[in-house]
Amino acid sequence: MNSHEIRFDCRQRGEGGPLVIVPRIDGAPLTELIDVFEIAAGMRPAGDAYGGLIPEFFRFGPLRDHFLGRSTGTRGPKTPVLGCECGEWGCWPLMARITATTDLVIWDRFEQPHRTARDYAAFGPFRFARHAYDHALGDLCAAVAPDVDDTRA
Repeated sequence: MNSHEIRFDCRQRGEGGPLVIVPRIDGAPLTELIDVFEIAAGMRPAGDAYGGLIPEFFRFGPLRDHFLGRSTGTRGPKTPVLGCECGEWGCWPLMARITATTDLVIWDRFEQPHRTARDYAAFGPFRFARHAYDHALGDLCAAVAPDVDDTRA
């Protein structure tokens, strides 16, 4: 079983704007991966609909917990991994089940909750080696809050 590589890009939205987090899988932004999938599947609307998550706009709780599927402020058992291109995750989110074990973190069962008829079964699953995933989360947490003690596993 091959594992994917993950990184979390963190950049400002516009000049002086809030921080935006976009997962990058195997070097490609998740926003691009989902655009290609939805367009190829003939979904409408599709393309340029998603943006990164903006923690300043919604209190997800600790980012480490959020990206391990333990976010307390979201709806249901799935976790938003992308938000709308407008900046609000609730407007047009991409949700995923995140399962963390000792060895792996798996993102699967993707959905667009505003279009429940859409079939994302062929998107993913993405499997990440746990130690590499934890390292990427540590880098994200350090970038978002560099003054906070990094507690990498």
